[in-house]
Amino acid sequence: MKRTAARLADGRELLYYDLRDDTVRDTVDRRPLAPVTTTSEIRHDPLLGDSVAIASHRQARTYHPPAGDCPLCPTRDGRPTEIPASDYDVVVFENRFPSFAGDSGRCEVVCFTPDHDASFADLDPEHAALVLAAWTDRTAELSALPAVRQVFCFENRGQEIGVTLGHPHGQIYAYPFVTPRTERVLANAAAHRRRTGRNLFDDTLAAERADGSRTVLDGAHWTAHVPHAAHWPYEVHLHPRRRVPDLLALDDAARAEFPGLYLELLRRLDRIFGPGEPPTPYVSAWHQAPTHHPHRSEFGLHLEVFTIRRAPGKLKFLAGSESGMNVFINDVPPEAAARRLREVASE
Repeated sequence: MKRTAARLADGRELLYYDLRDDTVRDTVDRRPLAPVTTTSEIRHDPLLGDSVAIASHRQARTYHPPAGDCPLCPTRDGRPTEIPASDYDVVVFENRFPSFAGDSGRCEVVCFTPDHDASFADLDPEHAALVLAAWTDRTAELSALPAVRQVFCFENRGQEIGVTLGHPHGQIYAYPFVTPRTERVLANAAAHRRRTGRNLFDDTLAAERADGSRTVLDGAHWTAHVPHAAHWPYEVHLHPRRRVPDLLALDDAARAEFPGLYLELLRRLDRIFGPGEPPTPYVSAWHQAPTHHPHRSEFGLHLEVFTIRRAPGKLKFLAGSESGMNVFINDVPPEAAARRLREVASE
């Protein structure tokens, strides 16, 4: 992998990640862009104890442009975009409309491929490994920023999820606080350690592998399963068999196996509702340990992938119970979801 740093016309950082070490990146962004201004503000909710980002400048962000005006495609035929080069492998750049910025964290965009009509599942294993390398590199750099407490790499795919740009891409949020979900998991892990003397992630993964009814993929270094209490209709957790706190701690064997398993999982997701159905919308989210936390060592890195589609043409909406009380009601038994994901395995 070769990494090349550049700057966009408004001063935002851009990073090229290339498969070839001899790739030269010297293209300049010549767009007449004004410096980015944000209104990001973090407010604390005293009742729930969590934080909310107020970012009114995001109302003006690009919304479903036609393919010919996509800002994530390479700059070609005299049409400038967010990527000045005429081609690329993987690109990461600072979001022009960030939810968090400056002393309040940082937001980045990760472009997986220059092919506007592709998806992550269309990548080959070498290219998927490059994305993993970019996620890892950004986790290392963002974790070192003084204001950052947690790094979150994720992909939203599909208009049903809320995606406003169709080009295959993900994002990275560098939060200035530990997210409420992670705090809750760490508290449960600490309680499990006090009660049993063991690690919660280790015990959960061991129980899923022993049961087997919800296992979807089981490699030498990773296991993918539908959790016993899945919140979403089709939800898969992908864990390294050797527990590590974050992407930086993965060993070479786990890195080598990940692309093939992950691509197979995404391709299965696109087949679960049968031929002729549109691509499955999903959220793919890396859960990493916070950069500073007394129980950081108890956390287990894992990737969660889920779809809000529960049946052909039907979505799982977060209605009264889910949105009002955070109590999920799942229409698809986890065992049935896992069975379906095994049925659609690649031949």
